Amino acid sequence: MRVAIAGAGAVGRSIARELVDNQHQVMLIERDLSHIDPAAVEEAEWVHADACELQTLEDAGIESCDVVIAATGDDKVNLVVSLLAKTEFAVRRVVARVNDPRNEWLFGENWGVDVSVSTPRLLAALVEEAVAVGDLVRLLTLRQGQANLVEVTLPTHAPLAGRPVRDLALPPDSALVTILRGGRVIVPQADDSLEPGDELLFVATAAVEEEIRMAVVDA
Repeated sequence: MRVAIAGAGAVGRSIARELVDNQHQVMLIERDLSHIDPAAVEEAEWVHADACELQTLEDAGIESCDVVIAATGDDKVNLVVSLLAKTEFAVRRVVARVNDPRNEWLFGENWGVDVSVSTPRLLAALVEEAVAVGDLVRLLTLRQGQANLVEVTLPTHAPLAGRPVRDLALPPDSALVTILRGGRVIVPQADDSLEPGDELLFVATAAVEEEIRMAVVDA
């Protein structure tokens, strides 16, 4: 893929390195000259410009990018970059960093954002996931809130413990996508056994999350 990243601070550079390592073409756009450091990600294309300016994005060829990532430390900038990428250049996938969780409600379809990533919220979710057994933890929001990635750890004394996946009666608009067990990633099959301590990952709409928890813990 060809990926443009607005913001070449620590976050932007880290994302760029990961993408370059995975053989993607990366362009970093940064307006602060002190953040321009081509040696930090030698394989990336560096552009010294303001990503909030329409002409900058046009000159950079944003319309040819598969993904635009707004990764600056300023939520206002990330929203403007997202909106321009989506509405002016029809970029297929726009990912935006949310710095202040209070602004998270803005990062949606109206501002051109396909996926928003809130580091504080993600860290809080990971903490909850590490300690919660039998509770449902929302890890990630997908497609402007149309679905979520959620996790439930199967308690030791849950009725489902030791029973096959086929016995898990899920509500509509939900799917079990992965079982994490002792460092293993298991793609669930109907005959696979559900074991105490399994971390079950689901994709589901928010409306059925409580039904999923009940199906895992109380069924």
